[in-house]
Amino acid sequence: MHFKSGKKAQGVIEFVIIFAAVFFFFTLFLIVIQANVNQDNLDDQNELARDLALSVQDEINLAKKSSDGYYREFSIPEKILGRAYEINISDSRIYIYAEKIGTSYRVGSVSGNIKKGINVIEKQNGTIYLNP
Repeated sequence: MHFKSGKKAQGVIEFVIIFAAVFFFFTLFLIVIQANVNQDNLDDQNELARDLALSVQDEINLAKKSSDGYYREFSIPEKILGRAYEINISDSRIYIYAEKIGTSYRVGSVSGNIKKGINVIEKQNGTIYLNP
């Protein structure tokens, strides 16, 4: 009888070892998947930040090429993929930055600054005004 009890104990130990190994690899698999999802999300945020900066650059370039009296409204989103970010124009460059993302593009001389929400751009006497 003592012999059967030893086989049961060995079976339980083998089961626990196999269960622990499977649990370890499953957890490792989930960690790798989560890391890939996070990197994809970060890549998407960077791409959207670049697209946003380029669209503002395009708006300013269009105003520069237009004649005096040009007026246009355009919108800047409050968040990028659900995350807060900062946007501003300084030293003739547009900056978009947040945790782990950032981009900058030359926009030339502009009077005023950009904001989230509705923006107004106009050209008067050869000067580009942003949210006058």
